[in-house]
Amino acid sequence: MKRIAIFASGNGTNAENIIRYFQASDLDGEVALVISNNPEAKVIQRGRNLGVDTKVMTRHEINTPTLMLGLLDEYSIDIIVLAGFMLIIPPFLIERYPDHIVNIHPALLPKYGGKGMYGHHVHEAVVAAGENETGITVHFVNERYDEGRIIFQAKTSVTPEDTPAEVEEKIHMLESRHFPRVIAETFLK
Repeated sequence: MKRIAIFASGNGTNAENIIRYFQASDLDGEVALVISNNPEAKVIQRGRNLGVDTKVMTRHEINTPTLMLGLLDEYSIDIIVLAGFMLIIPPFLIERYPDHIVNIHPALLPKYGGKGMYGHHVHEAVVAAGENETGITVHFVNERYDEGRIIFQAKTSVTPEDTPAEVEEKIHMLESRHFPRVIAETFLK
C-alpha cells in the first residue's frame, strides 16, 4: 500500500477530494497524513473529519530534516502531494523523494508560474492578459518554482467576459476531475 502525505495551507478542497477518492477506491494507495503550516487552515478539520491524521508544523519544523523526515518515516510515507501548500519544499525532501512529490498549479505551465503566482493572482493575470484558455498543470516538484517535469495538463476556455472568480471556478472543476486520478495513474501503476 502506497502511503500519501498531503501538504496544504488553506481551505483543503483538493485535499478532501484526494482523500475521498482513495478512500472510495480499491487502489493500492491511501492518504495517511495531512500536514499544514497554517493552524487556521480548514484543511486540518477536513482531514480529521475523514479520519486522516493531521499535523500542524511551523516553517522551522518543516525545514528541520530530523523533525520532518522523522514524521514522514513514522507514517511510512511514499508520496507527497502538494495541494495549495504555500511554502517552498526544502531540498532535503526533494532529495529523499525524487519524482515522488507532486504539485498542482492553476495554470498551463510554463505560463503564469513562479514566485507569487498562486491562487487568485494567477487567475487575475490570466484575465488581464486576455488569454482565451487556461487550465491546470500537475507536475513533479524540483528545487525551482513550478519548473518540475509536467505530468498532466487539462485546459478550459476563458471568455472576454470571464472574471477571475469565474476562471477560478473553472479551474476548481478541472482540479476536482483530474488531480486524484493523475496521482493514482502516476504512482499506482
